[in-house]
Amino acid sequence: MANKSAVRSAIALLGISALALTACTGPSGGGSAQSGSAGGGPITVGTTDKVTFLDPAGSYDNGSFMVMNQIYPFVLNSKPGSADPQPDIATSASFTSPTDYTVKLKSGLKWANGDTLDSADVKFSFDRQLKINDPNGPASLLDNLKSVDAPDASTVVFHLKQGNDQTFPQVLTSPAGPIVDHNVFPADKVMNDDDIISKKAFAGQYTISTYQKNQLVSFKANPDYQGVLGKPATDTVNLKYYANSNNLKLDVQQSNIDVAWRSLTATDVDSLAKDSKVKVLKGPGGEIRYITYNLDTMPYGAKAPNADPAKALAVRQAMANLVDRDAIAQQVYKGTYTPLYSYVPNGFPGATTPLKSMYGDGSGKPSADKAKQALSAAGVQTPVSINLQYNPDHYGPSSGDEYAMVKQQLEASGLFKVNLQSTEWVTYSKDRTKDVYPMYQLGWFPDFSDPDNYLTPFFTANSFLKNHYSNSTVADLIGKEATNPDKSSREQQLGQVQDAVAKDLPTLPLLQGAQIAVVGTSVKGVDTTLDPSFKFRLGVISK
Repeated sequence: MANKSAVRSAIALLGISALALTACTGPSGGGSAQSGSAGGGPITVGTTDKVTFLDPAGSYDNGSFMVMNQIYPFVLNSKPGSADPQPDIATSASFTSPTDYTVKLKSGLKWANGDTLDSADVKFSFDRQLKINDPNGPASLLDNLKSVDAPDASTVVFHLKQGNDQTFPQVLTSPAGPIVDHNVFPADKVMNDDDIISKKAFAGQYTISTYQKNQLVSFKANPDYQGVLGKPATDTVNLKYYANSNNLKLDVQQSNIDVAWRSLTATDVDSLAKDSKVKVLKGPGGEIRYITYNLDTMPYGAKAPNADPAKALAVRQAMANLVDRDAIAQQVYKGTYTPLYSYVPNGFPGATTPLKSMYGDGSGKPSADKAKQALSAAGVQTPVSINLQYNPDHYGPSSGDEYAMVKQQLEASGLFKVNLQSTEWVTYSKDRTKDVYPMYQLGWFPDFSDPDNYLTPFFTANSFLKNHYSNSTVADLIGKEATNPDKSSREQQLGQVQDAVAKDLPTLPLLQGAQIAVVGTSVKGVDTTLDPSFKFRLGVISK
């Protein structure tokens, strides 16, 4: 049986030790719970990210979760500067048996609309995540959750399928973890943003006073918040949305906004680093970029007219042999991204590089000869025509250049003919789960700082990819590593997972990037939130 401190120690060893060396230093932020209004003049943050839904059951993207982090309470959360889960609306949380995680809640909690916040809301929130199981939601993070009990108003018991889950405390801080008001949210469907705003269903560090979706959000400090983040440094924070990163760059450069957060081009970041009117801040990198294969609809996929699993695998292998990650990283991203040769990024415990040795020339460079051999051995006629989709507005303005280079690399071999297409995020996020795209771009910004977060959501039965990948050996290995308290043997199991997935290639990892924010010279606190938790906290910012 693991106790709370043991679980936290395990998470700290797994997540923080590998990344803390690259994290920006500064005050820890947060502190004890306080009430009353915050101080400081209004802050404006600019972003090109988009909100899909404010309902935690309906979205699983960085833009939506960034807003959720400010307005919803969590059972556990982490202070800026740390990835260590601590009680937020809870007073304690620990394993009371290998499969029972018991939480005690604070008393006197309430929602901004006056509703009581207690165990009924916590049970409801997790029950509805599992019931709705939206294809664009985070329910895959709850794959190990069997059921939730609320025996009294201050007690919640999470019953797990597999015991000693080393990631569960972190899952409670993730996109699956926001608690919602059971008197407001429907149990069986996603709620629209305007209804959430009108019902004032907030109990986080901030409430929302003005909401124009993907245009402007105005946050107001919540005087009733009692959580681990404490009183925010600034009472009013505005979040301004940009369709074009050029305008985002100009506005932070000209002091029209205080912070630019996701996403500027690599060229813009390089230029701004030389500008004395702003500061470029970098935090530990957990973001990855990759190509997802729909194993049903890709060439020779399971539901394609000429279905042939060996030929489909050969197509994926040939692409893995041809991509030149270093060229993309340097020419498109000017070193703000680095080549990624596995499914767990560099810097996390257990990370390996099987794609480096298995594909290309064995040292990370492409090999047209190996690509040709893979296709020839499977009897694939060339050139292979492929439809490759990318998104121009969610993963940054350089996505077009990135995928133009992928197309060029594949076609230069003479083995592929690439039909490259793009779709905006609102449509893209829906179509990709409906088998519309045979191959398509995705990115991943981790939910929490643990290597399992790059495996369980991708390669288990309830994968958010919805790309029809299934391998019982891989799923079994993932289940074992996620519940293994022994650090050394867990890292071995993580390596085995990466090797097995690299043979199947359900996705093709390309790049790994850092967290980057650009701020005015009078702005303080942003460095403390560029931490291994990968959560952007508005409450630390002041000027």
